[in-house]
Amino acid sequence: MKCNYIILKTVCLITCISVCLYAAGCGKHNYKKEADEQVYNIIDRKWQDDFGSRANYKISDVSPSDGDISLERAVSAAEILTLPHAVALATAHNRDYQTQKEILYTTALDMRLTRHDFENRFFGGASGGYSANDDDEVFGLDADFGFNRLLATGTNISTRLAVSWVEVLSGNLRSGLAAIFNTTVTHPLLRGADRMIVLEDLTQAQRDVLYQIRSFNRYRKTFVVSVISQYYGVLLRLDEVNNARENYDTLTAIYGLVEKLANSGRVPLLELDRTRQDRLKAFDTYTQAQKDYSQALDEFKITLSLKPTVELRLDESELGSLRASLKNESAFSEAEVIDTALLRRLDLANTADAVIDAQRKVYVAADALRAELNLVGSAKATSSGRADRSTLGSFSDEYGLGFELDLPLDRVPEQHVYRKALISLSQRQRDYDQAADVIRLEVRQAHRDLVEAAERYSTYAEGLELARKRYKNTYTLLQYGRASSRRVLDAQDDLFDAQNAATQALVDYAIANLNFYRDTGVLRVRPDGMWEL
Repeated sequence: MKCNYIILKTVCLITCISVCLYAAGCGKHNYKKEADEQVYNIIDRKWQDDFGSRANYKISDVSPSDGDISLERAVSAAEILTLPHAVALATAHNRDYQTQKEILYTTALDMRLTRHDFENRFFGGASGGYSANDDDEVFGLDADFGFNRLLATGTNISTRLAVSWVEVLSGNLRSGLAAIFNTTVTHPLLRGADRMIVLEDLTQAQRDVLYQIRSFNRYRKTFVVSVISQYYGVLLRLDEVNNARENYDTLTAIYGLVEKLANSGRVPLLELDRTRQDRLKAFDTYTQAQKDYSQALDEFKITLSLKPTVELRLDESELGSLRASLKNESAFSEAEVIDTALLRRLDLANTADAVIDAQRKVYVAADALRAELNLVGSAKATSSGRADRSTLGSFSDEYGLGFELDLPLDRVPEQHVYRKALISLSQRQRDYDQAADVIRLEVRQAHRDLVEAAERYSTYAEGLELARKRYKNTYTLLQYGRASSRRVLDAQDDLFDAQNAATQALVDYAIANLNFYRDTGVLRVRPDGMWEL
């Protein structure tokens, strides 16, 4: 009977522990949901409106918010991939972009862990079992529960309730129930007593989240500009294919005309041979242009996180839209755009705030050089039971108040940290000056590039019109036998070069325009992934 009783008790204990473990396992999904809710609550509270839209910043295994972009990866072969669609697709699925979102998430997750130091940190556990020797058989259970908490004043509170229950099955030991309640409060009076010192880790974690939000939004701007630039680059290669095909068709027509003139004796056969040679070179140029376009398109698919084997076409009308929308010159002075950049650039704001962080670190390191004096208070209540009693026995109370003193007799490690903090402050100040100068350089260069690109686009656009007129005139003269085929071939070759140069100038101007607004910091990413000012 006694053996069955022991087995029953043990089975009950194992069952209780199994139920607790099962309940803990079932809650793992709630842990993820709770972490996500707290992380995005932190990000939303730190996100300022002038950073950009709160869209498409949640990691891939979290339900998207209302403003997030939801697109299918598959692109139909018959579908024309427009520029807004391409940017939205890249913003939603690009692998590097996903990594940036995860960095933002984990930064906020780290802050949540740091903040937990100032919350109630509960703990609890139990142990139990059966033991026997020649004299005694005992079935027992020990359990303890409590919490720790750090206050912003530096006060550390630790509370613990321990319960021990013993049931003696035979022998000389006594059954009973004992409980101990213990509380310890430690409050700093000198070193570590300043609220700013106590909250330093939390303050830095909060600022790290702010910095990462800025960095993420800065990344979004550069990313959108890079995607649009790559889209234009693919269109440029496509336009070169069209120009090369048109050039080959034109040279084929010229060859047919020269062949008729040569057969009639109106032009030498030597001109026919040269025309044939230029036609073969044009076909080779066309083949090379097709290869370059296919390569550029495949690389763009990787940016969109599509397989290179997916067939898609870009919107060729986008080049026409560019020609109609771009102005011929920048409407801003160099001084205006530099002042704007220094005010709006998010990366510069991070560098400026890093100086403030370094100043706080110096203050914290200086505090560590002081003497440490802690006031310690404790309270303890103990109760024990008897074998014939079902309730706790009488309590015995114990109270204490004391202090802990650590004189600053050896502060070499703290001195080391303090001196490095001073040096770090100087470095952060130099970093800010360097960053400001680099931004001035970038903006000046972007402004010069924009002005130069606008002038070059205007020049090449005018040159293209002149090349068209020259070819038309020489071709007409050739038809009447008043010009040699050499003049026509030269005119066509110049027209082909002018077409490619004009498109290149157009794309360069569009990209310089994007880079200009990106470097000045005024470019904003819309919820659909496109940009606005």
